[in-house]
Amino acid sequence: MTRHIAIIGGGIGGLCLAQGLRKAGQHVTVHERDRTPAGRLQGYRVHIDPNGARALHDCLPPGLWQAFLDTTGHGGQDFGFVTEQLKTLTLLETPKAADPADDHHSVSRITLRQVLLSGLDDVVRFGKTYESYRRLPDGRVELSFADGTRESADIVVAADGGNSRVRKQYLPHAERVDTGIVTVAGKFPLTDETRRLLTPRLVDGPNNVIPPRGMGLFTAPHDLGPGSGASGAGVRGIGATEQEGALMDNASSYILWAFGATNGRFPTDIADMSGDQLKATVAKMIRTWHPDLRRLIDLSHPDTVTLLPIRTSIPIEPWPATNITLLGDAIHSMTPMRGIGANTALRDAHLLCAALTGAQTGGGDPVAAIAAYEARMREYGFAAVRGSLSAAEQFIGDSRVARMGFKSFLRVVQRIPALKAKVFA
Repeated sequence: MTRHIAIIGGGIGGLCLAQGLRKAGQHVTVHERDRTPAGRLQGYRVHIDPNGARALHDCLPPGLWQAFLDTTGHGGQDFGFVTEQLKTLTLLETPKAADPADDHHSVSRITLRQVLLSGLDDVVRFGKTYESYRRLPDGRVELSFADGTRESADIVVAADGGNSRVRKQYLPHAERVDTGIVTVAGKFPLTDETRRLLTPRLVDGPNNVIPPRGMGLFTAPHDLGPGSGASGAGVRGIGATEQEGALMDNASSYILWAFGATNGRFPTDIADMSGDQLKATVAKMIRTWHPDLRRLIDLSHPDTVTLLPIRTSIPIEPWPATNITLLGDAIHSMTPMRGIGANTALRDAHLLCAALTGAQTGGGDPVAAIAAYEARMREYGFAAVRGSLSAAEQFIGDSRVARMGFKSFLRVVQRIPALKAKVFA
């Protein structure tokens, strides 16, 4: 008997799972609240690490895996720790892997979602806002949607993000809380002219800018090459409309910057500010920093500048497995400070896909397969939550002495390659 697997949410993790299940011949539907595929044409670059790359390689059909590779950035992945005056503290070299499935990649979040949507026209149902579920006498789950429709499924996967409605009903004690950290993010456009305005380190790879205390700045290029419009062109080649491709072309190459501090360091009306006002606020807070860092903010278009309050989930004790499960931010929402949220969701999708398809083809119990998935997912997922929260607290650390000590440590490891390799392994 073919089981019906319903996924709530069409984000990166949910769509990767749908692709993997579809590739394995499973009956799957995705219920997405956006009304159209173009309903989420916003976002910044995503760093895909080897966990995420392997998940995409194994879940996507070969043509879409190649489309993903064709639309990734070509900039370096060496990670720099620098001062607010752009003096290098240490540089973590990231050697290029022989197999792209084991490598690091930079991709536009918009583009990645378009790749993941490709070929799922009969799987993804748009305009379906999930409201609640109830269990049927036969053990199946009936889903209710805001448009009054209902659908039953053998297995339900919550992939509906940090504000997951499924989680609130299924695991109401699983909380998501405000960290008290606020981030302002934006995009500096990379063109033939603007590249020459910045020190090469800002264009060559991601950086953690460490000022004396109380705040931090992260920068990361999404570089498709000088004069490139490959992002939109590549996605049009796999089925996006001309309008969608044009929107993507407008933000093809850029440097993402994200400035963070505790809520108390920002003006009280920050939540009501426009993009121009947010830019001005950040510019004032970094007015003594290196001119190239100030230029990143000054030359970013206000429409790309966004306020991002930072929230995190609270790790919880194991729960009994059923035919309802969760992945990604729906269960282990984390801060963006380590850049692993999307990769952890992809890792979830990869692991859950293998568990569900193995139970189906091997005649096993799907609930037992879900239990095995959840045991592993909780271990690495909540470890990522704790690690990202620690990184967020360090990012805006208010102790000048602690910052000085950390900078001294970074300078030491830069002078001793063996120590650097061991510390950052």
